[in-house]
Amino acid sequence: MKFLGLGLVLVCTFGGLLIAMHFKFDQFAKIMMVIMKALPGELTIIFGSAVAAFIVGNSPSVVKETLGYLRSLSKPSAYSKQDYMEMLAMLFSVFKLARTKGWLALEAHIENPHSSTLFNNFPSFAHNHHAVTFLCDYLRIISLGNEDPMIIENLMDEEIQTIAAHHEHPGHAVQTMADGIPALGIVAAVLGVIKTMASITEPPEVLGAMIGSALVGTFLGVWLAYGMVGPIAGAMKGRAETEVMYYKALKVGVLAFLNGAAPQVAVEFARKLLPHDVQPSFQELEEKLNSVPPPA
Repeated sequence: MKFLGLGLVLVCTFGGLLIAMHFKFDQFAKIMMVIMKALPGELTIIFGSAVAAFIVGNSPSVVKETLGYLRSLSKPSAYSKQDYMEMLAMLFSVFKLARTKGWLALEAHIENPHSSTLFNNFPSFAHNHHAVTFLCDYLRIISLGNEDPMIIENLMDEEIQTIAAHHEHPGHAVQTMADGIPALGIVAAVLGVIKTMASITEPPEVLGAMIGSALVGTFLGVWLAYGMVGPIAGAMKGRAETEVMYYKALKVGVLAFLNGAAPQVAVEFARKLLPHDVQPSFQELEEKLNSVPPPA
């Protein structure tokens, strides 16, 4: 869907130009020739400088993370409904074990989560290293005797804010790049005007083509910023929100259980937090929980 949107930006831009010219294809072809002739140089100045500034302004880890976040164009959400159902079923299994055998019964699973039979019953969660670490750290704190929901909530909120800042940084960095691209378009246009002024003795038709080429820089700067790079930054921010939602659901489930809710009720609290597009229904979750093997 994201690629379709970017394609529509391209079609609407040049399709609109053709409509505005009353389908005069010969004139449209001349304009496109001017644009295509200027495109390599203008694109190098604008987009090349933007990427270079992006590299200067961000750490290597952020640059690498940003490249990874380009997958937000093909997969806007980090987790599917099935992933959330597995996570909720995992929480139910953890809570049921803690309720029946006590928090210390979780110790073996917490200390070696990757070899835990409990966690490995839920592959999508077990393979999510950061989420496993997040949950196990808090289960360890609780099993050591700190069961105060308020203290756990405050600590979780602080960590989730840190996680959110980490995941949102690539989107903010690309948005900053998008904000600077129109100015770089002006730079490219000014350079084109300088080139034109250096050829002031040329005939009017040559000067007209050169001025047109110079204006391509302004067009490209604004078009790339608001039609391409800005929307990509928005898609990255949207995916970052879905990354953080997973941790928020874990938090709500754990806190509900600490406040005395039964395992199934605590899981229901977490389910109600989820966005509707990935939120399983009550019946779907109940069927999933009924199929969960007894915790050992």
